[in-house]
Amino acid sequence: MDVKVVVLFAAIVALTLLITYYASKKTRNASAFYTAGGGLNAWQNGFAIAGDFMSASSFLGLIGAIALFGYDGYFLMYGALVSYLVVLLLVAEPLRNLGKYTLADMIAERFAAKKVRGVTAFNALTISVFYMLAQLVAAGALFKLLLGIPYELSVVIVGIVMLTFVLFGGMTATSWVQITKAFLLLGGTVVVFLLVMGKFHYNVFQIFTDMKSATPLQGAYLQPGAKYTNGLDAFSLTLGLVLGTAGLPHVLSRFLTVPNAKVARKSVVYSIWIIGLFYVMVIFLGFAAAKFVGFQNIMKANPAGNMAAPLLAKILGGDTLFAVISAVSFATILAVVAGIVLTGATSFSHDFYNEMIKGGKATEKEQMRMARLASIGITVLSIVLALFVQKVNVAFLASLALTVAASSNLPVILLTVYWKKFNVAGAVTGMLVGLVGTMLLVALSPNVWNPEVGKALFVGQPLFPLSSPGIVSIPLGFLGAYVGTIVARKRSERGNFEEMLVKSTTGSDVKGIHH
Repeated sequence: MDVKVVVLFAAIVALTLLITYYASKKTRNASAFYTAGGGLNAWQNGFAIAGDFMSASSFLGLIGAIALFGYDGYFLMYGALVSYLVVLLLVAEPLRNLGKYTLADMIAERFAAKKVRGVTAFNALTISVFYMLAQLVAAGALFKLLLGIPYELSVVIVGIVMLTFVLFGGMTATSWVQITKAFLLLGGTVVVFLLVMGKFHYNVFQIFTDMKSATPLQGAYLQPGAKYTNGLDAFSLTLGLVLGTAGLPHVLSRFLTVPNAKVARKSVVYSIWIIGLFYVMVIFLGFAAAKFVGFQNIMKANPAGNMAAPLLAKILGGDTLFAVISAVSFATILAVVAGIVLTGATSFSHDFYNEMIKGGKATEKEQMRMARLASIGITVLSIVLALFVQKVNVAFLASLALTVAASSNLPVILLTVYWKKFNVAGAVTGMLVGLVGTMLLVALSPNVWNPEVGKALFVGQPLFPLSSPGIVSIPLGFLGAYVGTIVARKRSERGNFEEMLVKSTTGSDVKGIHH
């Protein structure tokens, strides 16, 4: 057990707890707990969004995927960056103008039916757990490598530490932890990137020349096909990533932490620049891990490649840089997991408990108590599930969450805002068809079934050929919404489209906007 690693881990935990302590003094009501009182400015929210998105899957998973599979690891990356253009152009403004605490609030501005709110909240909880799995798997692998702590115990420790600042600090603490973590992660990545470039004499062309012979894949390393031999599979994965962010509840909730739609749009622009800079560096860190750490060593540390980044840091900068990058990775996991848990807890407390069970009459004290209980429940469930998927690449786990979001949430968000004939039946059908369809296709896919022992969760022939189901499940979600609307068009509520349209474009009834 490395003393430097332990000290830096302790420092990261102490810093996050200090932030939580100060944030808890400001978390006096439901608004502060759920959305930081809508008080963040554009750069703060931009860094928090970037901190939310530059997760363990982005840092550990992507560098590992690029190190092992070269060009095919890149498929997991560029779609996620492009997705923010979808968020910027189609979702950020109407969501801020219509939403209060959750995505369900936005949908409820048009459809007051409780079943719509209930299904939206259930979706948010499901996606949150899916995305959280990626972070907990990364945490388990990291602790096992660095501290010699068993994977199972590692996952439990991370869950407990993260719960502390969700329970006491709410969204204010979570936002500032994410901002702090974004600076730490960018700084650490820049340091490793500069050391990598020094190894290649700051010559980008030399990097690509060297990589043709640096791995067991040889020249095929820089060509598509190392992992995704089926072009349709690569396209399907990319489609899920491009459209998925616009349906991720924990990312969408960030737009409710700012005072108005203009600030929401600006914060997306900030996040695009930050994430773009980060991803450019990640490509070269993946290359360097393949060349200097080596395929066998990466696989030995973690079969999914999740430890490639810390191992590269150790080779380039010794134990000190290894400790720093490991601690930053830990901060990354803590911040993202906190945001995910808070979003799920808010959906349960605000949507299920307050709006559906209590008819909107629960006191703020009751809502906050329920949110804290929900945080504990979501964490326990995610920890239990994470114990079964430790050999799966965390970038892939996160991409599945994005595909579920693109298939179930996005069709309903867009049709609620842009289709006049859309109705309650269409909203419920679209979300359920997208959610169930994606889960079913994943359960039948090569990631769950493989003829070779140890390559997937179960041994057997997959019934669905694609590892990422987006190309089927996303159109299925839109189709479900359309068919549900048409079939029940005479007896299902359409909601007040005109009033919702005015609110979505002007934000006229949103607190904090003045005309």
